[in-house]
Amino acid sequence: MTTDHPDQGQHQDQGQHRDQNQGREPRRFHLPSGSAARGVYAVDIDPEGAGWGRSALRVLELEPGGVHPLVTGDSEWIVLPLAGGCTVRIAGETFELRGRKSVFSGVSDFAYVPRDARAEISSGAGGRFALAGAKCERRLPARYGPAPEVPVELRGSGTCSRQVNNFAAADTFDCDRLIAVEVLTPGGNWSSYPPHKHDEHVPGEECELEEIYYFEVQDGGLGYHRVSPSRDGGTDVLAEVRGGDVVLIPDGWHGPSIAPPGRTLYYLNVMAGPGEERAWLIRDHPDHRWIRDTWPDEPIDARLPLYTAHPSPGPEVTP
Repeated sequence: MTTDHPDQGQHQDQGQHRDQNQGREPRRFHLPSGSAARGVYAVDIDPEGAGWGRSALRVLELEPGGVHPLVTGDSEWIVLPLAGGCTVRIAGETFELRGRKSVFSGVSDFAYVPRDARAEISSGAGGRFALAGAKCERRLPARYGPAPEVPVELRGSGTCSRQVNNFAAADTFDCDRLIAVEVLTPGGNWSSYPPHKHDEHVPGEECELEEIYYFEVQDGGLGYHRVSPSRDGGTDVLAEVRGGDVVLIPDGWHGPSIAPPGRTLYYLNVMAGPGEERAWLIRDHPDHRWIRDTWPDEPIDARLPLYTAHPSPGPEVTP
């Protein structure tokens, strides 16, 4: 098992998996804040860099008045405000995203940008925006996702309680390959628990999905995230995560994600896989699946929901 420890206040990456071929750079699964930056992006994870087939994530930081061109290529993308609002222009349409103050303050609206398109993202006040992406085959229409229509789910109970904003879950918003949700875990609670996996195709039980976790911690601080091997030589990570960190999960049992006492832990999950069906089917770790059976006997954490989706005016669409 690889373990991350801070050294003299520095946040360093030890979450690496040894490549069995000698002479190669070890494959990195925990990417501390700044280590996955490239060009204008604070985070830039593409399938080639991640070593897999489809899932991608970028985090774009725009200064007030900033404008960024987005060429989608062979991938579909969702523009999701993390902090602030923005305008997304594509193929003669304009989507005004009201956004939010932060991921801890409310549900956000979002925009879907199809493959083989050119778009422009701009922000008068500036902000930080996630671009969740996946290589895909079908070209779907550009669309606006209103915040009031995002299903807010309370999952688990007791100290396993968490909130899931299912803005682009497999059964809530139509994409070709992309699946994306937000999870908020109150301080002291465990989420992504019981540990589960989705790294092989088992009809009706499990689907193969690559997954990216992007973390933020309310008011700073740290959390922990675990990935344990589901096969010989599989992914093995115990990461101390802070705001802006990323964990890549090509395989393995993932969870728990542990929120520090007094601090809400946020993560954005981005998933895609090779299967013909766009679905999220998981299998719990056999040593821990009993935990799910206890949930009906305990109340949901009274701190949840941290917020719900509130009605707001629709998007401004300019022909």
